[in-house]
Amino acid sequence: LSRLAMYWKSHATDVYIKGETFDHAGGEKAPAPTVRYTGTRGTFATHGRPRLEDVVPYDDDAEGNVTFCNNALPGRPMESVHPSKTGRNIESLNREIMGIARDAAFLYWLTGEERYAKLAAGVFDTYMTGIYYRNVPIDLNHGHQQTLVGMSSFEVIHEDILYDIVPLYDFLYDYLNARHTDKMDIYAGAFKKWADNIIANGVPHNNWNLMQARYVMNIGMILENNKQYADGKGREYYIDYVLNRSSIRQWSLTKLADYGFDPKTGIWAECPGYSNVVLNDYTSFATLFDRNLNYDLVKAMPVLSKAVVATPQYLFPNRMICGFGDTHPGYLNTNPISRMIRNAQHNGKKEQEEYFTAMLKCFHPDAGKTKDNKKSVPVSISSFFDEKPLELNPNIEAGKIEQYVSPFFYAPNVSWLVQRNGMNPRNSLMISLNASEGNHMHANGISMELYGKGYVLAPDAGIGLYLYSGLDYLEYYSQFPSHNTVCVDGISSYPVMKSNHSFDLKSSFPVSSEPGKTFTSVTYSDVSFREPESRADQNRMMSIVTTGPETGYYVDIFRSRKERGGDKMHDYFYHNLGQTLTLTGTDGTDLNLQPTEELAFAGAHLYAYSYIYDKKSATTDKDIKATFTITMPDKDDISMNLWMKGETDREVFTALSPMTEGLSRTP
Repeated sequence: LSRLAMYWKSHATDVYIKGETFDHAGGEKAPAPTVRYTGTRGTFATHGRPRLEDVVPYDDDAEGNVTFCNNALPGRPMESVHPSKTGRNIESLNREIMGIARDAAFLYWLTGEERYAKLAAGVFDTYMTGIYYRNVPIDLNHGHQQTLVGMSSFEVIHEDILYDIVPLYDFLYDYLNARHTDKMDIYAGAFKKWADNIIANGVPHNNWNLMQARYVMNIGMILENNKQYADGKGREYYIDYVLNRSSIRQWSLTKLADYGFDPKTGIWAECPGYSNVVLNDYTSFATLFDRNLNYDLVKAMPVLSKAVVATPQYLFPNRMICGFGDTHPGYLNTNPISRMIRNAQHNGKKEQEEYFTAMLKCFHPDAGKTKDNKKSVPVSISSFFDEKPLELNPNIEAGKIEQYVSPFFYAPNVSWLVQRNGMNPRNSLMISLNASEGNHMHANGISMELYGKGYVLAPDAGIGLYLYSGLDYLEYYSQFPSHNTVCVDGISSYPVMKSNHSFDLKSSFPVSSEPGKTFTSVTYSDVSFREPESRADQNRMMSIVTTGPETGYYVDIFRSRKERGGDKMHDYFYHNLGQTLTLTGTDGTDLNLQPTEELAFAGAHLYAYSYIYDKKSATTDKDIKATFTITMPDKDDISMNLWMKGETDREVFTALSPMTEGLSRTP
């Protein structure tokens, strides 16, 4: 316990931050050592943690520094350093120690050997007493960060040490109640301070809310009944807060579902990557409520079932999800499907069990099967609380993927539609078209992705390697030129993340429908969009024309003009995978492309233009043909041909742009 990161000497009660960085600790001196606050919101650190055996015991000098390793010097020597240089390593150190204590508590529960209890109780008592006497951090900037901070972390969604402390307390409860009777109110008070701050802070309208709710629920389940506490806040109070009550920054599961799920389509109001996270969390709650409270959350919130049914709509024919917004394209997370089966089995819902068992066997053929005659349960204390191996009805056949997708599907709450002519990974075609409505969206106007021959050949650029903290995300990945769209006068943009810029679907064929409808040889969509920065009216009509069992083509007609005239340029960006790109007249004539510095920030355009490189251009009125070729190792090369009608004063470019991160997930 002496290695815990605490204010061992100062017993500081108050922590002060400046935005996303720790500043100093102070305030009145508490009766006991208090928990040291972490260094920064982000993970970047110049100084890293020592090995546990090298940590200085009771480490706390007069300046409030810690003794950590200098990552920049050979051998990583230890030195005294301000916590702001250590990233999130203070949290990490305390988690490692608490993890050992949690395991010891489990071993005591299992064996009854008191030495394990002493180890666990010492760490637990020191840390929880330190939380009890320490206050919520204060942001000296009086900024947005004040509404996000937790007791141990800069974000209430990363109070991760609770994943260790809650089971520790559960396993050690009888020992603590007998040996630390006088401290039980302090422990409960620390837990409740934690839960109350998570309820008071955070973000209510997206995935944060569910992560916060999970912490509150876990705390609620280990507290006594309301009547045991003078303030009346116990188990029922916190569980009720999760299910039914709302604060300004913590909505109930019911209110959040009403806000985020489209009752007609079941689609959640964030990009696909985050939508899958939310659905995973909601269905996890359903299992939690079934197991601990015998309460059917799916029956109480039928939209959860509809949402799980809708998830395959995100899929291209290669079974990977669409890439719009802050999404890392990957395969479908089948955990929500599994949990719908668990819920059906627990509550005797045969029809629900049959539907989702067939669906799970379609997307996860090995689900429910044994490995070496053993169930694949991870060897860890946390698995004690995890879901047990799923038993599937062997008489239910796997469904076919065509049963779970629609030829045309439109979700207005995320301003996204898909058109498909089938789900054959090699031969089918699909369009994903999106604007920017909902959370974790980009500034992209009417953006598209096109599929062919097993790949998303015209992909969304994705989110970049460094996510929201990266300059490339702010300047390029979240902006118009990284998408397959039209940027007006080099200035088209609007707020990213929570965005409110949707397109209007004017007409389509076929109409948006439930899954399982027959595919047609022609699909089309006609959408309109107001680009707010340039005040341009944009319209895009897209079609798939199927010409045979293995052949077909796309049509893309994009109209764009400024409402008040004065148009300078309308840049049609089209990104396609490939090692080579040729651009000629449709008759094969050379356009005499020349190196150019055009398409640039210079001229008061977006920074995103600076990320485009190896540029060549020509001015031509000819009809043109571009060919993008992916040279495959098996010699079965893939080409995408693009034809464009000629116009006077048209300038055409070939160029390279930053990589598409999503490809790292593609086998």
